[in-house]
Amino acid sequence: MGVWIDTDMGFDDIAAILVVAHSNIEIDGVSLVMGNAPLEQVRANAGSAAAAFSWSFPIHSGRALPVLGKLETAQRILGDSGMSTTGKSLPAAPELPLSNAFEALCRWLEEGTGPRRILALGPLTNISALALARPDLADRITDLTWMGGGVTSGNHTASAEFNAFADPDALAIVLSHGLPLKMVDLDICRKVLARPEDADCLRQISGKNAELLADLLAGYINIAISRGRPAMALYDPTAAAIFIAPEIVTFRHARIDVELQGQHTRGRTVVETRASHGNFNAYFASEIDADMARVIILGALANEARQ
Repeated sequence: MGVWIDTDMGFDDIAAILVVAHSNIEIDGVSLVMGNAPLEQVRANAGSAAAAFSWSFPIHSGRALPVLGKLETAQRILGDSGMSTTGKSLPAAPELPLSNAFEALCRWLEEGTGPRRILALGPLTNISALALARPDLADRITDLTWMGGGVTSGNHTASAEFNAFADPDALAIVLSHGLPLKMVDLDICRKVLARPEDADCLRQISGKNAELLADLLAGYINIAISRGRPAMALYDPTAAAIFIAPEIVTFRHARIDVELQGQHTRGRTVVETRASHGNFNAYFASEIDADMARVIILGALANEARQ
């Protein structure tokens, strides 16, 4: 049984892909979307990551702009490449021969049998395009696990988590079309933390990618350190751990909506858990075995570091 991953290819996206790649689940394809950086940089990151980690699954180029509004990236936090580091960076690599993500997703849904599971790690722009243009195929998706949203607050703004803020209209489209959304939000991801010593452990492994992974993880953790926090939430890898090991999480059924207006509220996810106050349309992760999630994530990084 294969799965599909939709990503804006920053470091935590790469770590999430490695979590899936080091499980017993085959990755049928990956689609790229703007988010951490503009799509051109996302494509470059994908090519470099594929070369560094010997990825053989096909990678496809998706949407470069949100459904409405201007492009919003996380480069002011993550740097121009969308990926912080304390030393080594992904090596330069030839540009990948990328095909069209929309067409590839359609083929995957048309031709596949069995469950059609998608792990989405960035803005939901590619998935919303599918819902609008081919709702018949979108209906074949059996599981859409998305790292995004915030039950209590945001990170990119006080109200909005970045992946929701970057394209809230896409999220609204996905919700309105009834796709089987499971939201892995900021609150749950902030229970699964990486500390500086975790990068140090990777550095002690004698594999060709050990130092690269250690430097990228340390750069990622330094985002939190620079803001006075002792550890960094493992956002996308937590969604991947839940995706491959659903026994570590409890999902709650709820009504989820997204605010589309307002200078301070656009992108805010509103989660209503009272059945008397709304028709439930999605699920959100409410509890997690954080220790087991860390074991899964750091174990995958360590396995890759040994390669």
